[in-house]
Amino acid sequence: MHPMTKVLIIGAGHAGGSVAAFLRQYGHEGPIILAGEEDAPPYQRPPLSKAWLKGEADLEALLLRPLSFYAEQNIDFRPSTIAVSVDVAARTVAFHDGSSETYDILVLATGSTARKLPIPGGDHPDLLELRTLKDAERLKAVLGPGKRLAVVGGGYVGLEAAASARALGAEAIVIERAPRVLARVASQTLSAFFTAQHRAHGVEILTDAEVTAIAHDGVTLADGSVVRADAVLVGVGALASDSLARSAGLRCDDGVVVDDQARTSDPAIFAVGDMTRRPIPVHGGVHHRLESVPNALEQAKQAASAIVGRPGPSPEVPWFWSDQYDFKLQIAGLPFDADRQVVRGDPSASGFAVFHLAGDRIVSVEAVNAPPEFMAGKQLIGKATPVDVEKLSDPAVSMKAVAL
Repeated sequence: MHPMTKVLIIGAGHAGGSVAAFLRQYGHEGPIILAGEEDAPPYQRPPLSKAWLKGEADLEALLLRPLSFYAEQNIDFRPSTIAVSVDVAARTVAFHDGSSETYDILVLATGSTARKLPIPGGDHPDLLELRTLKDAERLKAVLGPGKRLAVVGGGYVGLEAAASARALGAEAIVIERAPRVLARVASQTLSAFFTAQHRAHGVEILTDAEVTAIAHDGVTLADGSVVRADAVLVGVGALASDSLARSAGLRCDDGVVVDDQARTSDPAIFAVGDMTRRPIPVHGGVHHRLESVPNALEQAKQAASAIVGRPGPSPEVPWFWSDQYDFKLQIAGLPFDADRQVVRGDPSASGFAVFHLAGDRIVSVEAVNAPPEFMAGKQLIGKATPVDVEKLSDPAVSMKAVAL
């Protein structure tokens, strides 16, 4: 790559901001433009449903790097800038204000958007979601003693928001269409544990409950009952923001399809973060869409490495986390091809882990207040090390001794 290659990054979230920083760290001297839709520099999103919502973190604490970093590193940061189209032949990007910018290399990092419910009131302007700082500010303004929050969707964001609502003295009710919370993303054991903890903290949880309409003062369920609330938060998953990529003719399949260097089907365009469907080497190279900070950082390193011509990072085991009350959940790996589960520790106590195995190999671990199980599990997944299942299920045996 020519040292003065001009890199244009569209999207200034965790992934896009990290690409810009890694490019400079890896010695890229050419122009870097970082254009983001929001008016804030790149910031961390996970605390929005937790520390930030509870007032334990301010914007400065959320920023990945201080605003001054971008000027110091000669990164042309352009906030409140929305890309509307890409001309791949001319290598230009057009923006909402009528301006355009050329590129040698384009990096798409447009993230994901909250899935909307296709029901009456599903696009009501008072409806809350939790993807951005502005969303979190709106949510925080309606929480407090005497208030009642209805959360549609029992995924991680919804449960974290419910926990934060309780911490602020508000009532919370979680409404989940499936038979259990976290149905698509966690084991039955984990779902049961978090259901019990939320109920113990005064959160009402309704399962097998379908929302059929939303109004400013609550939601209507399929059985005709109405759940009254001062605010309604919808957290029913996210869709890849790949419309820019689609209109540019890039290969997409529930996200922009990239390789292990974060390259798209156009050799001059990379894509990183929530918007991508990427190969996962530790799971046999299967393509999957990951929505996590570790994934954003790994792909940012892949793209920056490829752009400057240095070897890419070693493949990582995908991992995620969630904080609810005093519980830290850490998950490593994905339960593809798992044929059994082993529970280590007591799920009625505060620390335990659920291991998902394919044969005698761990493919995923869900650890609650159990860092040794998480860390060892992550290593065993990465190395595809066979384990002794009997030892694994016995908390008296150290995790170091479970490998065959």
